Amino acid sequence: MVNWLKRVLGSEWEVAPAGGLTGDAYLATKDNQRLFLKRNSSPFLAVLSAEGVVPKLIWTKRMENGDVITAQEWLEGRELKPVEMQHLRVADLLRKIHQSSELLYMLMRLGKKPITSDESFDTIKKRLLQIDLNHTHEQINLALTNLEKLLPITRKQKLVVCHGDLNHNNLLLTEEGNLYLIDWDNALIADPVIDYGMILNSYIPQENWHEWLSQYGIATDSHLLGRMHWYLLLDSLHYLCWHKERDEGVKFVDRLHELQVLNNQIGNFNLDLFDE
Repeated sequence: MVNWLKRVLGSEWEVAPAGGLTGDAYLATKDNQRLFLKRNSSPFLAVLSAEGVVPKLIWTKRMENGDVITAQEWLEGRELKPVEMQHLRVADLLRKIHQSSELLYMLMRLGKKPITSDESFDTIKKRLLQIDLNHTHEQINLALTNLEKLLPITRKQKLVVCHGDLNHNNLLLTEEGNLYLIDWDNALIADPVIDYGMILNSYIPQENWHEWLSQYGIATDSHLLGRMHWYLLLDSLHYLCWHKERDEGVKFVDRLHELQVLNNQIGNFNLDLFDE
C-alpha cells in the first residue's frame, strides 16, 4: 500500500502508517506539506468536510483493485481531555451536526435507514435470546422491563444524523483552536439523545446538565431523562452481549454492574409519568 501511494503521489513524498486499529491510515509528507490518507472511507466524508465537521477533504482516488483512497488536510492538534467534554463548544458542534439537513440527505442517499426505538428494542431482545442471556440475570430482566416501560416516550422523535461513538478520543482540537469530530464509521440516523446522552452520562456532572443542554438548545425534563436512560440501557445490554460472545468474563461483570447502576437510577423515576 505504501509503495502504491508513493507512485500516486510522486517519489518526493514520504508515506508512513499513521497508526489506528485498522491499519488503513497513512501520513504523507513532502517539504512542509502533509496529508492524512485513508483507505475506503465512506463517501459521507465529502459532505462532512463541506460542513466543517472533519478536516478538509483534498482529493479522492480509486485504486486498481477498487479500493478508494481519500486525502485530508493534516492538522496539528490533540484529542480532547475527558474534562474538556464539558465545554460548551462540544454542545455547539453537536447541535450543528444534528441540525444539518445536508448530512441527513447524504446519509440517506448512501442507503442508511432511520433506526426507531421499537426496532432497537426488538433487536436487543433477539440478540439476548440468541446467546442465552435472556432471563438469566436479575439486572438483565429488570433492564428489559424498564426498556418496555419507557418505550412509549422514545417514539415520535425527530431522527437525525448521529455520530454513535461520542468519546473524547474522537474530538480533535487543532492548534488554531478549531474543533472537529472524527471517526464516523458508526454514523446512523436516530434519536439525537444517543449522542448527547452518552456525553452527559460519561463526562458531565449532573449539576451541569441543564447548562450544557441549554447550550445545545433543549430543556431538561423527565421525558428527556427517560429517553436518555432508555438508550443508555440499550447500549449497556449490547455491550453485555459483546463481552459474552467473546467470553470476556471480567468485562461482562463490569458491564453488569453498570447495568445495575442504570436500573437504580431509573428506579428513582416516577415511571407513571411516562405512560402514554
